[in-house]
Formats: sequence, C-alpha cells, structure tokens
Amino acid sequence: MNGVKAQTVQAKLERITRKWWFFLIFIVIQFIPFYTSKTADVADIGIITGEILSKGIVYSLSIVYPVFKIMPIILLILIVLFRNRVKRIFAGYVALTYILFAFLQNIAITEKWGLGILTINLTMFLAVAVFWIWETVAVKNDFRPQRRPLWRYWVIPVALLAFWYPANGTTFAADFNPVSIVSNMAGLAFCMMTPLYLAVLTIYHPRVNIPVLRVTALVGLIIAFYNIWVNFFMFPGGMWWNGVLHLPLVSISIYAFILSFVRTKEE
Repeated sequence: MNGVKAQTVQAKLERITRKWWFFLIFIVIQFIPFYTSKTADVADIGIITGEILSKGIVYSLSIVYPVFKIMPIILLILIVLFRNRVKRIFAGYVALTYILFAFLQNIAITEKWGLGILTINLTMFLAVAVFWIWETVAVKNDFRPQRRPLWRYWVIPVALLAFWYPANGTTFAADFNPVSIVSNMAGLAFCMMTPLYLAVLTIYHPRVNIPVLRVTALVGLIIAFYNIWVNFFMFPGGMWWNGVLHLPLVSISIYAFILSFVRTKEE
C-alpha cells in the first residue's frame, strides 16, 4: 500500500474510532453467545466462562512460556537501542500475540460441555490484532527519543508488575519467585501483556498510531471490568491477589484510552 492510501485509511480509522456507534459495536459484542459443542444452559454462563478460561489451550503449552516472556524483553531492549528500525517488528509481534491470546485463552475442551469457545473475548482480541496488523502497514509509531516529564513514566513499574505476574498459577496466591519473570504464562495472557503494550504507546504518545492505542485500551477496559468483578466481588476470598495483579490493566487502559482523545500540536 502506498503512502497516500495508507494516510487515507489512517485518517478514516481515526475518525471512525471516535464515533459513538463504534463504541456501540463493542457493547453489542458483549451479547454474542458462547459456544459449546454439547448443550449448555445460558444461565450457567458464569460457570462455563470460568471453566473455559481455567482449561484454555494455553495451559497445555507451558514449554513455550519462556519464549513469550523473553521475546518482549528483547523487543523492549531493541526499541531502546534501535528505535524506529524495529517498530514494524514490534507491531507484528504484538499482532501475533493478540491472535494467540484470542485462540489459546478462549478455547478449551471441557468435560461437561465439550468444546467451549468464549466468542466475546475471541472477537475482541482479534479486533485488537487487526488494528496492530494495520500498524505493520501504516507504521505510525515513532520510537525516537522525546522529552517527557518524569510522571509520564509511571506506567513502567505498573506494567512490569503485570508482566511479572507474581502469583501461583494454581492457587492464585502471591508468589514473588523471580524466576517467574521469564517462566510463567503471563507472556501469553491478554491481561498481563496489554498493560506492557499500552505502556510503550503511552510513553511515546502522541507519536503513535492513535486508533491502535484507542482500540487496545478500549478492549483492555472491558476485559478489566470483567476481571475486577470476578476477582474482587464474586470470589474475593481466593482471587483477591489475582485482582490486584489486574489493576495494571485497569489503570493503564483508562489512562491510554483518555490519552487517545487528547489533541496535541504534533497531530
């Protein structure tokens, strides 16, 4: 795609993602029914959702967990060292991971309901992936150094907490084993990686792909709402620490979403 066409599409995406009906689409998505290969009662949606999320395909892929923890670290180092020479690679990796999040976290084989698919999450994660794929074409992210007030870097420790995910994968109790920084499943989890991706974009804002920032933050907000409800209100006794580790998704998604509507002289 030539530069003129890319600019035209980019401008349209910027306008469309500001429209009220664009956000209505994501509200409508929340009513897409889940899929199970065996008959299921819609009244059991909470139980079925928990069953699918706890038995997702991702849990059978522990052998590759370190790969998806080490790769983001390498990419962040490359961004610092090589700036814009790696921006397309970064966008491509992020797009790939959102595709993996969609299928690996939201599809499971359950004993009672057979094949189960959380179509809501699957749809939203793939929507985010599409926008990041677009960034590999538009390459609007600009990772050149910019002068920033120190407070803009608050997202770094918050995102790193999510990336570390210091919790036991079975009991969800706090577990600060440093080895988990490069060994747990957080690298293949939407809720833990989205804060990191958004942190990068917010640090370099406004020289980033604004529609990508906006849509990623929007879906992050929606997923954060579900997780806060489950961890702090439905199962506060055993899941509260998992809820704490989802606060980076909440805070950075809110911040990034607001930032995506801030007009600057550079836009």
